[in-house]
Order: sequence, then C-alpha cells, then structure tokens
Amino acid sequence: MKQQHGDARLAPYPKIRRLMAAEFRLSRHMPLIHGLLEADVTGVREFLREHKANTGESLSFTAFLIGCLAQAVEEYKAVQAMRLGRRHLILFEDVDVLTYIERGASGHSLPMPYIIRAANHKGVREIHGEIRTAQVQEVAKAAAGFKLVQSLPAFLFSLFLRILGRNPRQMKKYVGTVALSAVGMFGKGAGWGIPPASPPSLWVTVGGIGEKPGVVDGQIAIREYLSLTISFDHDIIDGAPAARFTQRLKELIEGSYGLDDPTIEPEQARAETAAQKR
Repeated sequence: MKQQHGDARLAPYPKIRRLMAAEFRLSRHMPLIHGLLEADVTGVREFLREHKANTGESLSFTAFLIGCLAQAVEEYKAVQAMRLGRRHLILFEDVDVLTYIERGASGHSLPMPYIIRAANHKGVREIHGEIRTAQVQEVAKAAAGFKLVQSLPAFLFSLFLRILGRNPRQMKKYVGTVALSAVGMFGKGAGWGIPPASPPSLWVTVGGIGEKPGVVDGQIAIREYLSLTISFDHDIIDGAPAARFTQRLKELIEGSYGLDDPTIEPEQARAETAAQKR
C-alpha cells in the first residue's frame, strides 16, 4: 500500500525486484565481454506486417529472435557451457532460453521469468504460442515453479544462488542455459542496452529498431536495423568464438530464419503456392 509522507510517497519494493537485486550483487564480478551489433530486419518486419494484414495475428518478434538464438547456440554449443568444478565444463544438448514477460500484479507491471525449454527443437510458431500463453497466465500460476525460491529472505536467496552456481543442472532448471531480454519493445528508435552481470553465461539484450540508409543489391535504400547486445562470460568463451557465434546469429536474423515454416506462412502466400502446385 502506498503511503503519503509530505512531498513524497512510500511504495512497496516488489519481492521479485529484491531477489533480482540479490542476484545482480552476487554476480557483479563476472568478467563479461559485450558485442554491439546491428541486424537488418527490414525483410522480417515486412513479413510480420504482411502476416498480420492477411491473418489478423500479430506474430511475436521476440519468438522469432528466440528461434534464431536457439539455432545459433545449437551450432555453437560452447557459448552455453557451464563450469562443473574447477577442471570441467558441461555442455547441454537442449537450449533453454530464459526471457522475461511483463505481467500485472497488485497494480504493478512486473517482469516475470519464463524459460522456453529445448527451444532448439521448436519452431517459431510453437515458441510464439508459448509466449502468448505465458502472457495471459495468472501470476500465481506462472510463479509456481519459483514459489519456494521467492519465499526465501534475501540473504538465504543469495546463499541459494551460490549453491546453485556450483550445480549446472540446477542452474539450467532455474535460469536456463542462455537468456534474451527484449527491452527495445518499450521505446522507439535505435539503441543498445548493457545488461548487469548475471547468469547464464550468454545474454542477448534486444534494443530498439531504427531506420537508416543501407546498401541492397548495389542500391541505397532506407532499411530497418535492430540493435543487439551480445554478452558473454569471458571465463567460458573467448573473443574469437564469441565473434563467430555473433556473426552466425546476425545471419540467421537477417535471413528470416524459421519464417518459411508453412504453419506461419501468410494465407495469401499459401493460396498462391497451392495454385502453383495445381
């Protein structure tokens, strides 16, 4: 409950924010390396606009990006490696993508964690469906898997994180193997975000989309560019493999990876394809 104190007011500090703050403090010494890049998403955005015009459905741009991220990690599994003791790394086969979805609770919009399990084995349509379901899910039900963790006092939560950091399988369970946060959807124009040090070891921050001239087939045209920040734990991954992974992710995004799935092809395109087959 908000309380008035003269020229100020007192508001509650949400529990989930307190837990996130404890997580950030614990991992503040993680040696991160960041890559800032732009990806031409003109074709992707045109496809999504056409899809909405033909079907009335707003296909999730975040779902598309998660699909691209999962495929890039599938090809470069080392970027999601986790420490197992001092001498070993563990590389999971599944790519579990942690993302955050805003939900309303007690008059506040709170970012709630959600993990797309085995995203490397799912298409954009399936990921889209998961996100849409999670967005309308009740907060209490959505947080059921984290209920015990959220009930811990901050100092016990910090202890829990320390223990968790030594167990890759539990890390995978609670924070996934990679993360994607889409902050750009809350503003307009280009811009990058730099995330705080936080597990997992690969974090993609989706920034804004801006228009600027680009060269296509030798001609200058106005294109839409997405700002992305790719953050790696330098204890896990070196600069050269990180650069190769980043280049592959950009290729997948600019190549509209996963949007050729017939389950999300616009109705008009499906009709034309069917007519051609006749």
